[in-house]
Amino acid sequence: MSKIVFLETHNLKNKATGLGTFNYELIKGFNQLDFGNLELTLNVKNPTLLQNEFGNKFSYHKYTNLSRHKLFRTRAKHDLWHSVNQNTKVEPYKVKKYLLTVHDVNFVEEISNDMSHRNNKLFIEKLSKSSAITYISEFAKAQTHQYFKVPNIPEYVIYNGNPISTRLDTSNFSTSIPVDKPFLYSIGDFLERKNFLSLVKMMLHCTEYNLILSGNNDKPYGKEIEHFIKENNLQNRVFLTGKVDELTKQYYLSRCLAFVFPSIREGFGLPPIEAMAFGKPVFLANRTSLPEIGGNEAYYWDHFEPLYMKSIIDNGISDFYNNQSEKEKLVLKRANSFDWKIAASDYLKVYNELV
Repeated sequence: MSKIVFLETHNLKNKATGLGTFNYELIKGFNQLDFGNLELTLNVKNPTLLQNEFGNKFSYHKYTNLSRHKLFRTRAKHDLWHSVNQNTKVEPYKVKKYLLTVHDVNFVEEISNDMSHRNNKLFIEKLSKSSAITYISEFAKAQTHQYFKVPNIPEYVIYNGNPISTRLDTSNFSTSIPVDKPFLYSIGDFLERKNFLSLVKMMLHCTEYNLILSGNNDKPYGKEIEHFIKENNLQNRVFLTGKVDELTKQYYLSRCLAFVFPSIREGFGLPPIEAMAFGKPVFLANRTSLPEIGGNEAYYWDHFEPLYMKSIIDNGISDFYNNQSEKEKLVLKRANSFDWKIAASDYLKVYNELV
């Protein structure tokens, strides 16, 4: 008799976010595997859309906003509930086995470290009913233990995969942003923890490169960056694209001189892997999970003083392109070590251990 695993994947609806990407890529990884005696049920807003892509490989449960409320929690049959991120408010009406995946607990540092705060209480409640916990990095595990009392249950670290499984043809793509001059590229949500302003300040001293930033800049932090660009007359060297689709992202990744990612808080960090998949030098903040992800193949900033950041960029670009063939092989190998099929297989092993 099949054992039913219910995956709380409603965040799939927003693939532009890290959680949306995680949900979708994990499902694609599962789609390549044999489930054995497991039946995987996906909680999604539009089951028809998923069924058109994956057929009957999965079962589907229609997500509704009401299910976020206690009275209307789903009563769908399951032997194991997989809460695929720590922030979801969608919970089972009745708990059997419960697997929690933790991406980060940044909310403690960014919102409140008061354990009576509702975000922390919600997370503590999830911990208390968990049968096991998976983390997307060793850093996420250490961060969770730093702030919370984790129950004595099985814990696993399962790395994410590389989201770029298909290279798109960008030869006919055109953009109004100038790309004839060598440029640095980054992408992410315009939040303070992404630390994009440090890159813009660095550009006051970088005349040999342009900087292109992609992501939703229609936020207070984005407006702050726009103001700094105008105040310092950087409009011809720093460009904000806003949100971009997959084709546009791959266009910039394939043509950039280097990828820059000075984020100060990351539970994992998918964009650096994407850049490595294009054989690009990657520059990261030497903080949180990023050294785990970049390994020895990335270049690191220990702090964010503009001239120091520029020196790391200059020296790293020189090091990379003076031995380009060998360096490209190393970063491609690093990118390929992160594989969603392997990640999905590891999650299936956890499911089987729990049911």
